[in-house]
Amino acid sequence: MEYLSSLFVDFTLAFFVACCWGILFGSPFKSLWMIGLLGGMGHALRFVLLNMEFGLIASTLAASILVGLAGIAGAHKVHTPPVVITMPACITMIPGLYAYRTMLALIKLSDKDIVAKQPDILPTIAHNTVLTFSLLFALAIGISVSALFFRNKSAKEIRWGRR
Repeated sequence: MEYLSSLFVDFTLAFFVACCWGILFGSPFKSLWMIGLLGGMGHALRFVLLNMEFGLIASTLAASILVGLAGIAGAHKVHTPPVVITMPACITMIPGLYAYRTMLALIKLSDKDIVAKQPDILPTIAHNTVLTFSLLFALAIGISVSALFFRNKSAKEIRWGRR
């Protein structure tokens, strides 16, 4: 029961964060519910996969692929281009914490006393930098996959399981 409540909280928070980013990006009001739904679904999938120990990068890639593919169908529902709803929805998975840790460690690197007390600062910088860029790359790939699959068709031309 605790897992389900944590999943619900994760979905809800991601829903509202994605909606807020949609507002900040100037997305049409009619598309905010779809942005929130995609953001919540993507972050919830990432949450589930992380709990199944898939790894952070693989979980983020899978979640961004879900957002990208569902974004094509969702864009058709709200009559907007897919990028209008997929970009704010994926913002919830941006690796801000790891970028922050990288910058903080780089700042500490300028002080000789801190470097002497923390000899592992360079591996920490390298780890957080690689993780940050890997997650950003996974998000970019995940969103782009749907555009690559359906690049010659609009959302109206795609048959979603109907004949």
